[in-house]
Amino acid sequence: MKAYPFFHFFPSADDVNEGQLKLKKIDPITGLFSDDAAFDWLYPEHFQLLSLKHWTPLAIAHKAAHFLAEPGARVLDIGSGVGKFCLAAAYHFPETYFYGVEQRHELICMSEEAKGYTKLPNVNFIYANITQVNFKEFDHFYFYNSFYENIDPENKIDDSLELSQSLYAYYNQYLCAELDKKPLGTRLVTFHSLEQEIPSGFRLADIACNGLMKMWIKA
Repeated sequence: MKAYPFFHFFPSADDVNEGQLKLKKIDPITGLFSDDAAFDWLYPEHFQLLSLKHWTPLAIAHKAAHFLAEPGARVLDIGSGVGKFCLAAAYHFPETYFYGVEQRHELICMSEEAKGYTKLPNVNFIYANITQVNFKEFDHFYFYNSFYENIDPENKIDDSLELSQSLYAYYNQYLCAELDKKPLGTRLVTFHSLEQEIPSGFRLADIACNGLMKMWIKA
């Protein structure tokens, strides 16, 4: 992955350790995962402002990852944005591998920058559309309703995605079909989902966050 063609969005861990910059009194790595404001500091201000609606809160990421994580398992975040879920999950569950697929190159670049800062070895990002991903390579899945942007003109990240009800339906049908092919025991966590992507073979295992987060197992 090529480096993002702008300056680094945040100082290096070495700079923080050496006291070369005046920052909040947080541990360079552990402090990032203490609360959402600390973590969102990794990104430019515009993307910090998007966090409330578009990036998974750290508490949700931790709970979702706890359900999905298994030693050696490969977990895919479908529409990973700036990588917040994957990075938080990888930090808390170092024996599980977390992957994020994202179709915006700018967000992939920021995810890679954040990964470089945290130096987490068990997280990777894939620059691709979901239809280009081989689902056979992954064991469990996280989905924060990333397709909804195709039908919501008021809460878009940017203008790069087409507004299309048919495209929204296509993506949901595609994901449902791919999940339906997965073996018994496959786990899925959805957040703010309308459940149009859930195959009939998945049973609801748990509910959290006032029903906004649901945990599923193929049985």
